[in-house]
Amino acid sequence: MNHDATPSNTRSHDWKVHGYVAEYGDVDSLIHACEKVRDAGYTKWDAHSPFPVHGIDDAMGIKPTILPWIVLGGGLTGLLTAFVLQWWTNAIDYPFLISGKPMMSIPAWIPVCFELTVLLSAISAFLSVLVLNVLPALYHPLFNLERFKRATDDKFFVSIEAADPLFHETNTKSLLASTHPAALETCMEETKQAKLPIAFHYVGALATLLTFIPLALIYKARFAKSDAPRVHIVWDMDWQPKYKTQKQAKFTGFADHRTMRQQIPGTVAWGDDPDASPLTTGKDAAGNWINNFPLQVDAQLMARGEERFGIYCAPCHGLDGAGTGTVARRAEQLLAANKAQGWTRPASLVGTLEDARLRRDTPNGELFNTITNGKNTMQGYGGQITPKDRWAIVLYVRALQRAKFLPDADVPPELKDKLAGK
Repeated sequence: MNHDATPSNTRSHDWKVHGYVAEYGDVDSLIHACEKVRDAGYTKWDAHSPFPVHGIDDAMGIKPTILPWIVLGGGLTGLLTAFVLQWWTNAIDYPFLISGKPMMSIPAWIPVCFELTVLLSAISAFLSVLVLNVLPALYHPLFNLERFKRATDDKFFVSIEAADPLFHETNTKSLLASTHPAALETCMEETKQAKLPIAFHYVGALATLLTFIPLALIYKARFAKSDAPRVHIVWDMDWQPKYKTQKQAKFTGFADHRTMRQQIPGTVAWGDDPDASPLTTGKDAAGNWINNFPLQVDAQLMARGEERFGIYCAPCHGLDGAGTGTVARRAEQLLAANKAQGWTRPASLVGTLEDARLRRDTPNGELFNTITNGKNTMQGYGGQITPKDRWAIVLYVRALQRAKFLPDADVPPELKDKLAGK
């Protein structure tokens, strides 16, 4: 059965042959037709089915798509970008010691590398599918065929485009006819497209101009100053109903309407020592700084102190305690470039021969208190480091001080040659 699907309004438009379309009533006929077209050597053709057909790829001779390679390239690009970004920012441009980790800490970089790998892989897959399938396409000449509407219902079709190098009006039609289709139609397409109404151009121009309004508002907000609070469109939990400290609230359920409750007599905070022992205060019963250690001093305590010192103290004071950590060096660079001000250089914990205060004369309890409550511009670490770990740090600081001013007589013989560079 042959039909020419040329719309009735061809008088006002020019039309040309887009290709031939054969209709089949079952899957077996579709696969048989695909095999014949494949063997004939056609390249610009397709099969249409209302549901996936098992074996249709082999019947059509479809080769593996390049999409997996594109996705692999996108993933590797994301992985390399994340790795180089973290390496440059953390190890080169702004060296910063974090919790004693090395400057190039690959395990710590895995989450960012993973996220960028997945992100660029997904974007590559999405865009590649659109480009490789010539999408989005809102129109196709096959839509001019009334019978083709059943391609989404219960019929199967094979279409060969006139743009195929092997296309011939007689030979191609004979080839499709030899597959015994239920119908064989000629698909026509317009050579001239109707122009869009002028209103679409005005609307498009107006929409383009409106897109500059958010950019202008962002620019204004970036450089302008205002006494009024900013517009907060998404509140999230910024203004949730809550009770603030030291404020009165009438609906707390307590008679005094306090938002903060008074401490219950006879209780202590978790981890506090109710007896105020030297372990937690650094002082003896008379209130004087102790100069001994309230813990057993051994190699394990020294190793713990070295580890905690590297995490909390070394970024500012340096691994040797001389006050030349990565934070201090970076601050000095910013000061030299007039990009920072008000920086106080960390004190040297090992001191000099003339400066005995920080070297040996400061009691252990006072060093413990400095770590706990801070001093000058240094913050206290009492809430972050346990009392035992603070004493371990004090022990390690004493080891650094002794190592710097160790007399030759106290150096073990097996280490003297090593220190001399022999």
